[in-house]
Formats: sequence, structure tokens, C-alpha cells
Amino acid sequence: MSTDETRQKTMLLTGASRGIGHATVKKFSAEGWRVLTCSRHAFDARCPWPGGEENHVQIDLSDPNDTIAAIGRVRDMLDGRLDALVNNAGISPKAEDGGRLNTIDTDLRTWGQVFHVNFFASVVLARGLKEELAAAKGAIVNVTSIAGSRVHPFAGAAYATSKAALAALTREMAHDYGPLGVRVNAIAPGEVQTSILSPGTEKIVDGLPLRRLGQPGEIADVIHFLCSDASSYVTGTEIEVNAGQHV
Repeated sequence: MSTDETRQKTMLLTGASRGIGHATVKKFSAEGWRVLTCSRHAFDARCPWPGGEENHVQIDLSDPNDTIAAIGRVRDMLDGRLDALVNNAGISPKAEDGGRLNTIDTDLRTWGQVFHVNFFASVVLARGLKEELAAAKGAIVNVTSIAGSRVHPFAGAAYATSKAALAALTREMAHDYGPLGVRVNAIAPGEVQTSILSPGTEKIVDGLPLRRLGQPGEIADVIHFLCSDASSYVTGTEIEVNAGQHV
């Protein structure tokens, strides 16, 4: 068996501390991957992952300078190869009363913060780790949203437009990274059972063809598929994981 076949695969995951990100850590770890996690928080010692602390990178993705500076730290943690980059981090600010921020009410600085985390960080990380991704013939997965293709009752305008931009970025990156042997795809989750669900989500669920919330592990399964050899001829696409919410 060759060294390539026995080498442990490595992924870099942003937004790893909860919800879909947390489930993705569990899925890839169970499949034998080394998982490098990124979040704005320091590593939580309560997390049960072996080697979790030394595989964690603290980055404030809302700060372009911090994101750029973190590239060097990530590269030092790799063996010259990165098999997967999953851009999962996302923020969706609310109004003081918890309501949706629309295009009229959203402060310009809030637009900037949302786009830095939800969109520009994906560009910075993918470009900064291009050589390592190419060496591994790796995969990039951008986590978009149902809100990127339609007005959502809870997701704000900045969040929605940043996710729409991320979907367009996926196509552009698939075109640019394809000649390097790197595949780039997106997944667009719908209503998923996480701690950030808004009151009233149950009304949306009642109208879904499958009539239920998604589980974070179901999203993680699709991410794993897009990072595995099972999707070796899939690039430039966005998979909707939403119980038929788009139909």
C-alpha cells in the first residue's frame, strides 16, 4: 500500500464550536480524519476530541488582518497538504428586539462584519492554502443557506446576500481551482436543529415536504460526501439540504 493511501487526511473547518460545525468535527473524526478547527474562541477543554487543543486555531474571521495572519499558523500545522477546507463559519446579527435586520435598517459596519466572516474569509483561506490544497488534490466546501436564494423570515439581509455571494464564489472558485485538481462545492442547509433557531421556525417546518427539522449530523454527512472520493467528479455545484424547502 502506498504512502498516499495510508496517510491520514486533514481538514480545516471554520465555525467548529457548535451546530453544524460541531457535528462535522464528530463525523470526520469518526472517519479517521485529522480535523483542524477554527473559531473566534480559544479551545474549550471540555471538548472530548483527542488532540483537539493542538489542532485548534483561534481566528477572528471578522478581522481581515487576523485572518490573513492565521494562514501562516495553519500552514505550519500541515505536512504540505490539506485534503479539505470547509468554510462553515457564519454570523446573522439581529435587531435589539431579536427581529430581522433588513436592507433599510442594517448598519453599514454590520454589513462589513457579516461579509468578512461569511464571505471574504472563505476567499482568504482558500487562496492562502491553495498550494496545500493542490498538493492533496483536495476539496473545498462552502456552507451557504436557503436564505441565499429567497427572502427568509428570520435571516437578515446582510446574511442572505453574503450567502448568495458565497454561492457565486463557489462557481468562480470551481472554475479557477479545477485545473489544480481541487474541487469546490457548496451546501445550502435549510432549517436545522441548532441553538440559534428563531421562534416561529416550527411554522416553516409545517410547510416542508418532509415536515421536520434537519439534524446537524445530516448536514455533516453531505459535507463528508463532498470531501470524499465518492464525489470525485462533482465540482461547482450547490447541494440543497433542506427537506424540500426550495420546491
